[in-house]
Amino acid sequence: MKTNALALTGVLVLLGGCMPAADTSDLQRFVAQVQARPGGQIEAVPSFENYEPFVYRAASLRSPFVAPVQQRALNRPVSDPNIKPDPDRAREYLENFSLDSLLMVGTLALGDQGSFALIADNEGQVSRVASGNFLGRNYGRITRISEAYIELTEIVPDGGDGWIERPRTLNLKAPAL
Repeated sequence: MKTNALALTGVLVLLGGCMPAADTSDLQRFVAQVQARPGGQIEAVPSFENYEPFVYRAASLRSPFVAPVQQRALNRPVSDPNIKPDPDRAREYLENFSLDSLLMVGTLALGDQGSFALIADNEGQVSRVASGNFLGRNYGRITRISEAYIELTEIVPDGGDGWIERPRTLNLKAPAL
């Protein structure tokens, strides 16, 4: 098959070379006329103004396709210079734990001694606390003990050089069913 195609191609080339020359006299006349014409003047290159590229300067601005962001003013609490933790006070055992790791597991009323809360730490130890005791790492002082929760006031940094009081509650852990 390959040899047949090769032989056919060879025959066609030979036949094409044996054809009589075509009459190209009209083509030769046209070329002679074009070459006989006088050469013209080339027009001068037009002058262009210098191109000043556009510089996009709005890249740092808000995109027009995105809604503007509403910014609310921060209601930052004002720190009181009288509020600060007592560095000389001896730290209590439950101040070694974060408030999130402590659980209120019950209350205890001892007649004339008042109400106590039972607090479990993450090491499994249960401690008895009363109003005025401290717990948590943020100098949390217990202000009220009820049967369902403990109210305490933490002293936390205000983000500057001062301190603010922050109320927190520690709720009674619901019994597992």
